Amino acid sequence: MSATVGALTASATAPGLMLGEGVQIGADVSFGAHVIVHAGTSIGDGCTVEDHAVLGKRPRLAPRSGAQGDVGSLQLGERVTVCAGAVVFAGASIGEGTIVGDQSFVRERAQIGARSVIGRGSVVDNDVQVGARVRVQSNVYLAAFSVVEDDVFVGPGVTTTNDDTMSRHEASMPLRGAILRRGSRIGGGAVLTPGVEIGEEAFVASGAVVTRDVRARAVVMGVPARVVREVPDEDLLERWR
Repeated sequence: MSATVGALTASATAPGLMLGEGVQIGADVSFGAHVIVHAGTSIGDGCTVEDHAVLGKRPRLAPRSGAQGDVGSLQLGERVTVCAGAVVFAGASIGEGTIVGDQSFVRERAQIGARSVIGRGSVVDNDVQVGARVRVQSNVYLAAFSVVEDDVFVGPGVTTTNDDTMSRHEASMPLRGAILRRGSRIGGGAVLTPGVEIGEEAFVASGAVVTRDVRARAVVMGVPARVVREVPDEDLLERWR
């Protein structure tokens, strides 16, 4: 038995499950209670969607928002887990085996690669690119247009920013997210200012405020962040895969 509420239809598959039109659900998908899946969402085989998650939500934008643009459908790859209370927007793409943590928030056109983890309460803003095997800890903010390459670690409470003017600019001015190159590590509570690039295998200490680019393998700390040494060979990613 099913009932229709607005553009959503109740499903008997799980308690309180509501499905929009054209939703595609693969084999062996598990739903928790009171999940909402909006129109056009595609859920791959073996996915787990926990209680009160919302999939395929359409963005609601302010008139001058820098997030304007086409929004397609949400795509979840195989064996993705969307944890309790998470919201994943239409137009996002989540790679196979990735975990989207409790109460996290993934915006439109964000792309997250395979086998990554987005921690509890973290925000992946619109048009962010996250690679494979990335570890984003709790309460992280990845600002719009940031790029996070493969095997990056982002510690709890890290904040990236993308607008030096804090909204006092012409609409045509592009926003500049941070760029985190392959294997870089960002310590808890660090702040990355708009457009900074963290080089491959670089290490940003906890609490640092990064105001300029960090070269590959550099270790930086402080406010503003400064180079204090190099990452040693024995601490490089290849040893710890």
